[in-house]
Amino acid sequence: MRLPARLPTASRAARARGLSLVELIIFIVVVGAALAGTLRVFTQSTAASADPLLRRQALAIAESLLEEIELMPLTFCDADDANLETTTSSAGCASLPDAIGPEAGEGRFATPQFDHVDDYHGYTMNGIVDITGAAVNGLGAYRASVGVAAAALGSVSAASGDALRITVTVTGPANTSVSLDGYRTRHAPQSPL
Repeated sequence: MRLPARLPTASRAARARGLSLVELIIFIVVVGAALAGTLRVFTQSTAASADPLLRRQALAIAESLLEEIELMPLTFCDADDANLETTTSSAGCASLPDAIGPEAGEGRFATPQFDHVDDYHGYTMNGIVDITGAAVNGLGAYRASVGVAAAALGSVSAASGDALRITVTVTGPANTSVSLDGYRTRHAPQSPL
């Protein structure tokens, strides 16, 4: 009678390669803990992802309004003054020297419209509107305000009035707040633009 053949050594090693129940449970616990931590990070970053969007929108509004203001003229006289293009000081204005703040009746959309950088001083917008006065969809929760003041800039003294600091502040949802500063200098005479 013949004895059964023994399995070769390689076959016995192949059968012993599996995972035990204890090893499998430990693996599941470790992977589950790592996955839970990773998902928590994703959840937190997704929940806060709207904040940068609100800040970027407020920044875009502030940049747009600041650019609009910086493109306005800065002259010694009001735009309606006869000596606008030739005077080299406020004393040379025929009747309308320019001052910080809008002249009587001026507004961003009114007639007469703002015609100088400093006319925007004290201007506020509750709900964002475009240059024509039309409300911009989705921006009703934002508020913008403008301050204009004489400033020192390099060799230009604040007392001269030849440099203005423009501050645009925009607030929005979730306590979003952005404030931008810009400067506009006077180049006289003939500096309507």
